[in-house]
Amino acid sequence: MTIDEIRDNFALLDEWDDRYRYVIELGRTLDPMPEAEHSAANKVQGCASQVWLSKQVDRGGAGNAVLKYLGDSDAHIVRGLIAILLTLYSGHTPEQILATDAIAVFNEFGFREHLTPQRSNGLRAMVERIRADAREALAGAS
Repeated sequence: MTIDEIRDNFALLDEWDDRYRYVIELGRTLDPMPEAEHSAANKVQGCASQVWLSKQVDRGGAGNAVLKYLGDSDAHIVRGLIAILLTLYSGHTPEQILATDAIAVFNEFGFREHLTPQRSNGLRAMVERIRADAREALAGAS
């Protein structure tokens, strides 16, 4: 699924109850995260729910890094937010990640008004974790 497909599906849903159900459904599409990846190193700090992001850096033939992620949470709605976030970021280069404003995309979908402050803080923590990984991958390449 692409972010444009998610955007189109959101546009079809007028009620926030339907949008929440869709987000939860997106969370069910996440690739399973192996239990070993539910580690302290992969845990995202600053989230009210438990959230894990596991990173893999693949180097392409030209040596360009591509960051791939698995994500999981103990909260259904947060798993859905992770699914949207990974649609934006996983499988992309550090430059692409740093050029993508995930918070703006989530705001475009209306999440600013419909997430609790704790969930919003957790979302920002997940975004910052991935952006920090991208900056680290860029620094390692130079």
